[in-house]
Order: sequence, then structure tokens, then C-alpha cells
Amino acid sequence: MSDVRELLGRAAEDAGHPVISTEVVYARAARVRRRRRAAVSAVAVCAVAAGAFALPGLTAGPEDSPRTASVAAPVAADGDRAERVAALLPDGVGALQQVSLAQIIKNATPAQAKEKYYGPLDGQYAVRRDGGVGYLTITLQSAKFLEKKRGGFPPEADLCHPGNGEPAPTDCVREALPDGRVLTLWSDAMEYGAGTLQWGPELVARLTLKDGSELAVRDSTGFESDRSQGPLLKTPPLTREQLRALVLRPELVAKK
Repeated sequence: MSDVRELLGRAAEDAGHPVISTEVVYARAARVRRRRRAAVSAVAVCAVAAGAFALPGLTAGPEDSPRTASVAAPVAADGDRAERVAALLPDGVGALQQVSLAQIIKNATPAQAKEKYYGPLDGQYAVRRDGGVGYLTITLQSAKFLEKKRGGFPPEADLCHPGNGEPAPTDCVREALPDGRVLTLWSDAMEYGAGTLQWGPELVARLTLKDGSELAVRDSTGFESDRSQGPLLKTPPLTREQLRALVLRPELVAKK
């Protein structure tokens, strides 16, 4: 399943998307995927989360203004935001710190890596545990943005059965929730060829909300490169059950 998420739109309609976005971090793997998968439609590309990689009826609508935060250094933490996310996680996950993957991987400047967050807890978080470093990324996208990005692709489409010759994601489960939301969880081995940067295995969650907005959470074991912050985690920071619990938390989509 394609991992490419085209997050750049016109500047005035760019709520929730950084100047150098989380998507850039995954660009290398995405390029390999595109070469290996013929005739992948733009519709299929747009169908897969955060993104990121990735809750209840409370949602942030497209009319809401974004909250802006800037990560000043590759491992600089937004203490408030990181602490709020950490409070939602079970014991034993590891030490959580907000980071800028654009700065860590792409050597972006603080100005280039400045984020415009749409969701109240959107961000990129390093998880340090047992000597390794993994990552959680949280991304909420508005219905208005997604409608333009999809180009008519129905939001209720089954991500576990993408069609158009696109291979189905591994261990994919689609869950229609009683209140009308749709949760999709899958595994990604991230085995997309050699390169100077290689991501480790991860879990991905995508929650389609009743107003058409979507939340994506990526649960990654980390990456290997000369800019790595540490070895890969042996498993993603969260188990599948823990990831499901996190993505369903109202705090991730509460209106500002």
C-alpha cells in the first residue's frame, strides 16, 4: 500500500502541514514504492495515512485555525505537548520527546522545519527505550484539505483492499465503529530497497472521523542512517492494542 501523502497545498489552505513536512521523511521509501508499483493512481496514493501516519465524535473542523509550534533543534522538546501525549500512553512505553524529523533527517533549519499543527497533539515524537529510538507521529487532516487531495476518492473506501493493482497492506483490519467512525490498522515492514536511510518496521493507524477529517498515527521502530539518534527498537513503541487505544483518545482531536 502506497505511503505517499501529498501534504502541500496552497499556502492559505495549508493548515496542519509543515514547510518541510513529516512526509518528506518518508520520501525515499515512497520513491522506491512508486518505481515498483506500476499504474498507481493518485487516488490510491492519497488514500493511505501518516502520518502519518492515523477518535471519538469530537473533531477539529476545517474552519478551525491551526495551532503553530516550532521545534528549535533536532531533539528540542515541546514539553507541554510531549507531556500531554505521554500522559495518554501506558507505562513502560519509554521516554517521550518531541522532535523535528525534518531537522534530524533532512538537516532543515528551524525556520524550514516550523510546523503548523491542525490537531491539538499533532507532532513527531522520539521514543527512547532499552537503548533504542523509535518514533510516534500524530497528524490530523481536515475534511476540506482531504477532499481537495483525494480528487473524488470516497472517504469510506476500504484501505485494506485498495484495488487498482495496489497490494493490500499486511495484517490490515478495518473496523467500523458504532458512532460512524472508521478505524484501519495495518503493519508495514518498510522493506523498500537499500539506501542511505532505511526505516524499520512500523504499525499505522488511520481513523476517519464523522465530519470527513482523518487522524493518522505512525508507530515506528525508528530508522538507520548516519543521522540516526540510536538503534532501532525491537518492536514499535506501542503494541497494536495500545496504538488502537491511543488513536481513539478524544484528546487527539479535541477542538481548540
